[in-house]
Amino acid sequence: MTDKKPPPSLAHQLRVSAHTVWLAARDPRCPWSARLVGLMIGAYALSPIDLIPDFIPVIGLLDDAIIIPLGLWIMARLIPDDLWAQHRAAAEAASHRPVSRGGIVLVVAIWLTALAALSWWLYARYD
Repeated sequence: MTDKKPPPSLAHQLRVSAHTVWLAARDPRCPWSARLVGLMIGAYALSPIDLIPDFIPVIGLLDDAIIIPLGLWIMARLIPDDLWAQHRAAAEAASHRPVSRGGIVLVVAIWLTALAALSWWLYARYD
């Protein structure tokens, strides 16, 4: 019997690619042009302002589906292949690290406690 792994999901590939860009943009061995493209990709991906607003059906998400992969492609071309492969391998290895479920629960509990305290304070102040 052979153990065949299913191909990585698109979400996994995007997460690894985004982490690769983050690692490469912080590496002083990368050319400044690649670091600038990485910064622009990250800013565009995280920005609430899009070229075409997301609430417009289909077309609103299409710009993200074209611009971000195009930016990733450009960045991969600006960085030497061996350096890109090194960052890609580091990002892939990081994606397989175990996730601390207890840590997630703790952070969510802290946020919920802070939200409850803020709600109580606002209710007491403005009631």
